[in-house]
Amino acid sequence: MHTVDLNCDIGESFGAYAMGLDARVIPLASSVNVACGMHAGDPLVMERTVALAAEASVAVGAHPGYPDLQGFGRRDMALSPREVRAFTLYQIGALAAFCQAQGVALRHVKPHGQLYNRAARDRACADAIADAVRSFDSKLVLVGLAGGQLIEAGRAAGLRTASEFFADRNYTQHGTLVPRTQPNAVLTDETAAAKRVVQAVREGWVESVEGARVPVAADTICTHGDNEHALAFVRLLRQELSAAGVEVRPL
Repeated sequence: MHTVDLNCDIGESFGAYAMGLDARVIPLASSVNVACGMHAGDPLVMERTVALAAEASVAVGAHPGYPDLQGFGRRDMALSPREVRAFTLYQIGALAAFCQAQGVALRHVKPHGQLYNRAARDRACADAIADAVRSFDSKLVLVGLAGGQLIEAGRAAGLRTASEFFADRNYTQHGTLVPRTQPNAVLTDETAAAKRVVQAVREGWVESVEGARVPVAADTICTHGDNEHALAFVRLLRQELSAAGVEVRPL
């Protein structure tokens, strides 16, 4: 039987500003990536999000990003590898404290936004993140873009890795995500997107925007649930996976 993890980025509220539908999306996922206060989130949000995940028996992971609240971690920053390692380690430790306080296991680490994108192509950045994860806990799973440098860095560091596939994003012939600045970056046909996820899990390939067949690994699927429309898509995705004989379970 094929298996796959469904992950979702959550815990992105900050102070008086509420983002996402965390209480409703968490039970639909098998693992969640919790913002650690740098690109989004704050201590109270982190504590509440871990509690919600524990209540739903969903696996918890750290979602470290660039120190860029105003830009939501989506702007590149010229951090040195030493800085990347330190910021990553700092954020993992912060979330781990809330997990420990609530008796919840921290299972994985998935970088956020532009840090994730940079680590997919920049080996020095990827090595810095992998070293931070290994230094904190070598049993943690490192999540990165399928075929990217972060997966290679994690393996070189002796970590267990999980290759990620994006349910609603288009791919280039090089196996990278089409930049959000381009009009065809996001898939709009949800039924076709769900069937493409099943294909990636069961057959290991995706069709690029250029029409090429690109091999991909899909250990975990990135989903979003920040509005009613997105929640409906996650439900559809689970239905399609189940119908295809694919079991959804945590990493």
